[in-house]
Amino acid sequence: MLAGAVLLALSGIAGTAQAQSAPECEVSRPVNFGGMNWESNLVLVDVQRFILEQGYGCKTDVLPTETLPALAALERGDLDVNTEIWLNSVAEPWTKAESGGKVKRVGELYMGGEAWYIPRYTAERYPELKSAADLPKFKDKFADPEEPGKGRFYGCPAGWGCEVVSSNLYRALGLEDSFTLYSPGTGAAQKAALTSAYKRKQDIVFYYWSPTPLVGAMDLVELELPPYDKAKHECLTAPKCANPEPSAYPENPVFTGLNVAFAEKAPVLTEFFTKMSVPLPVMNATLAHLEETGDDAGDVAQWFLKNHGDVWKQWVPEDVATRVQAAL
Repeated sequence: MLAGAVLLALSGIAGTAQAQSAPECEVSRPVNFGGMNWESNLVLVDVQRFILEQGYGCKTDVLPTETLPALAALERGDLDVNTEIWLNSVAEPWTKAESGGKVKRVGELYMGGEAWYIPRYTAERYPELKSAADLPKFKDKFADPEEPGKGRFYGCPAGWGCEVVSSNLYRALGLEDSFTLYSPGTGAAQKAALTSAYKRKQDIVFYYWSPTPLVGAMDLVELELPPYDKAKHECLTAPKCANPEPSAYPENPVFTGLNVAFAEKAPVLTEFFTKMSVPLPVMNATLAHLEETGDDAGDVAQWFLKNHGDVWKQWVPEDVATRVQAAL
């Protein structure tokens, strides 16, 4: 009888300890993430979601969107987290949103880059083609199949923030008479078109960003642009830039944005997002793994968590890291 009572008491203590160690999310509803469709964002969203679900006991959801609509949704509170914001692509809209006090810049993920590229085989065929300003002289080499007499420049997918800069830079360089600005419908369509042309050794000129599997897998040459000018580039990021002037892309800070109301309600989660940072070589290796395996973003996120504990365990307290590690 006494032994039974002791066992019951011990069982109660163990149950209480287990309940105390179980994570309890700071918000009772799902945490809403913006689902942009480029590779690094897809993977990092799934990394963050796995850590929130397994480490902090949260429920999460992803709402498919594009860059500029996502920023508006973050302001409204329809999104709690915009995992990967490329500042230079949305400089004016982000500054305006931030000044309104409804969004907050947190974790500095890594430093990205942007450029206009041609394949190295194209650069070797036309050694005089050095800069974006040289393109009109080579329009016949990049012939647009849908508009004879003009070349085709592959810009940014429709709806993305970088489409604004590509379009303004295209106008600033006076390319309207010699090139069409082709905006693929999706990031996947853009990548497929460029990969197909590259495999066939066709001459192509296009905008792209890094780190990405595509830039890592291709041998590319950047076209020269005029030196970076802060004021000129700020106008290039504005959808209604009245008088665009050419400027090189600066280094591009990539960070996570949070809705302020969410951040105030969830300070522990906000601390996690604030600490999140990924070394560029690790990001490149992760995207290379995605390209080589063809795995989906969720599988690659798990690969990252299994292989780069030295990185992500710096973002979270020890008890959270223990729970995440146990779930892998």
